[in-house]
Amino acid sequence: MRAFLRTVKTVLWGFLGIRRRRDYDADIAGNKPGHVIATGLLMAAVLVALLVVAARWAVRAAL
Repeated sequence: MRAFLRTVKTVLWGFLGIRRRRDYDADIAGNKPGHVIATGLLMAAVLVALLVVAARWAVRAAL
């Protein structure tokens, strides 16, 4: 479970793009590339789903 949370933290920092070099190196050393890619794709899909739900809600509220 800790490995998953560490991977989520790494991906979130990647989305923000603000990270010290030392912390970035520590994050990369502790994660497997496949896990980072899968977590990034999953989080991107969740973000898209949330945006779709928010857009549908906004359209229904406007009608």
